[in-house]
Amino acid sequence: MAFDLENIPSQQGKVAIVTGANTGLGYETVSYLARKKCKVIMACRNADKAAQAKAEIEAKVPVADLEILLIDLSDLSSVRAFAQAFRQQYDRLDLLINNAGIMWPPYSLTVDGFESQMGTNYLGHFLLTALLLDLMPNTPDSRVVSLSSNAHRLGSGEINFGDLQSEQNYSKTGAYSQSKLACLMFGNELQRLLEQAGKKILSVTAHPGVSNTDLARHMPQYQIALVQYTIGPLLCHAPDKAAMPTVMAALAPDAQGGEYFGPQGFLEMKGKPGRATQSDYAQNQAAAEKLWQVSEQLTECRFAIARDQEVTTP
Repeated sequence: MAFDLENIPSQQGKVAIVTGANTGLGYETVSYLARKKCKVIMACRNADKAAQAKAEIEAKVPVADLEILLIDLSDLSSVRAFAQAFRQQYDRLDLLINNAGIMWPPYSLTVDGFESQMGTNYLGHFLLTALLLDLMPNTPDSRVVSLSSNAHRLGSGEINFGDLQSEQNYSKTGAYSQSKLACLMFGNELQRLLEQAGKKILSVTAHPGVSNTDLARHMPQYQIALVQYTIGPLLCHAPDKAAMPTVMAALAPDAQGGEYFGPQGFLEMKGKPGRATQSDYAQNQAAAEKLWQVSEQLTECRFAIARDQEVTTP
């Protein structure tokens, strides 16, 4: 499945949300969508950084149609406020790119009491999708794209339901891997539920491989420099290349629901975008159903995907 953005038709008239849009993969994803004349809502936490990124993209892409809406995915009240603000301005959403994330921070809890990586990377996006899914036209061009990682295989490789918030034992790398595994399982389960309801909307997932972005800001600088000037060029690719699996998931006309996209090079670390592989556990339906139920309880928001139903919120 070769993907060439130049062969993708104009997306004018479509509305997209990209979380974490002011830096790294999100920034590049916004740039690509803007080139295709898609209206892009830059969902960002920092207003100043978002404004700077918006100006930079507009300078590079004269046809860009961008808007900033603030969101803090580590705070469920902020997610709800964002969804309400979006609904006041728009009556449709074609692409929801759940991109934002943090990696390897010191142990901390979100304002809602979640381990920071699980809360930001996964639960915030779970709630955001639940609150906006009903605005998506019932067509395969409507897509929820969830960002996972090669790291979903690492750590225990499973969801630790007995210590989901790492209160008993915290490993920054293990918690990151679990959050990205959750994102992948969410994408798979969402697709299953959409199909079960007879919906044509697609849920697809993607991972960037290895790239030097702000996601690595919690790594010691000497480690970043060591990788950058030794094996980095062999194993990593630039953010504009790393964002292509996300763009492929969002725009490829032949994409199928439940597919997972990533780089096609050695160990899926870099290279052209295409179909990626996922662990057996990520495809475990029983575990995905349990994770879904727990996520609805934690976010206090129930997905309603069946025909003629609207999402239920507290």
